[in-house]
Amino acid sequence: MRESRVIALAGVFQACAVVRSIANDGRSDSAAVESSLASLFRIDSDSAADVFGGLSGLRLGMETLVANLDSEHRNLAVSQLVMGVLRLERKLDGRSEMKRQLREGIESIQRQVDHLGVAHATVQTRLAELYSNTLSRLKPRIVVHGNPLHLADPKRVEQIRSMLLAGIRAAVLWRQVGGSQWRLLLRRSEYAMLARGLLTRCTLDRG
Repeated sequence: MRESRVIALAGVFQACAVVRSIANDGRSDSAAVESSLASLFRIDSDSAADVFGGLSGLRLGMETLVANLDSEHRNLAVSQLVMGVLRLERKLDGRSEMKRQLREGIESIQRQVDHLGVAHATVQTRLAELYSNTLSRLKPRIVVHGNPLHLADPKRVEQIRSMLLAGIRAAVLWRQVGGSQWRLLLRRSEYAMLARGLLTRCTLDRG
């Protein structure tokens, strides 16, 4: 179960790291984007790792988790986004109607994913609209800071919103496997150590 919590938490960190990269630099890790977005459409998976298509799909998330929980190279902006996503998911938990809207929206977008692929711009536009029509209405809203040039670009804003939606999906998984703010505060070093082990396993699996 601890490993599942680390995997779910790495999913949150990955989505937030991608959001930060888009907002600051206008760029993103395509493999991380695809893995995180695909997790939105894996509602009933056999394991936490399967939600992200295997451990290799979470390399960026695990690296970011380690850097932010147990090193001198913490990125405060990413950590703030992570806490914002976890708080927003807790707000969502008590809203059954919004959860229904999200599930129905995801099921509707699945048809386009089947034809276009999960990272296609049209799919990200639909996901961004779903986020705007649901989660962005909860308070406090997640505020993303970065380069004004990129934050004024509608396409990058859509990418950011779709990745925030993926972050919420990972946060839902985190809570489902027993994650909580207290666990995160008390077990930072333990989670970082487990993430390092998972990263090593990723490398070995790739041969």
